[in-house]
Amino acid sequence: MAKTRVSYEYSEAEDKSIRLGLFLIVCGIVSLFILCFCWLSPTLQSMQSKPANCTVISVRRLEERFECVFTCGADCKGTSLYPCLQIFVNNSESNSIALLHYDEQQLVLNPKCSYVPKCERDNQKMREDVIRLQHYWSEEGSNQTFTCFFNPQRRPDDVLWQRSHDASVLLHCVLWPMVSLLVGTLIVLLTVCARSLAVRAEAIQKRKFS
Repeated sequence: MAKTRVSYEYSEAEDKSIRLGLFLIVCGIVSLFILCFCWLSPTLQSMQSKPANCTVISVRRLEERFECVFTCGADCKGTSLYPCLQIFVNNSESNSIALLHYDEQQLVLNPKCSYVPKCERDNQKMREDVIRLQHYWSEEGSNQTFTCFFNPQRRPDDVLWQRSHDASVLLHCVLWPMVSLLVGTLIVLLTVCARSLAVRAEAIQKRKFS
């Protein structure tokens, strides 16, 4: 009776291990698809941007203002206005004038402006943020050559100050789902092997006592 009870408990532990392994396998596969869809495609597009040397030609602040949405709590939301800063640079690769943007996210958010400040309730705070950046590019950055990034196929008239994604994002998109997948597979294989060895050991023990 005791032997049957131990065998039952051991079988239940094996089933839990197999379920855990299968759960990790499914999580690895699902997360791999999700991460590839959300992060891998933008990362590959970002990595297609070619580096170039850019020099600031002109900096100007438009009179036109753009709306942004800020949140200040669960049920607190509103709109603010920020000025549009445009920084035009000379792209050494194409030898043409292009509009500089902070990164890909801000380019998509507002392709007309070079910089989109963090949306705040206070319009004056965002205005000061834009003026500070305008002063930097007009005074300190005007005579400097810096590395920018551009994609001649997708947006030949725009360049990026920095890329939002790099190879490290690509690594994490593949690494962690693969770790979950491999650990789950290892758990299932070890559990199956342990069960097979236990069955063989029990069969050998029965032969000895028969």
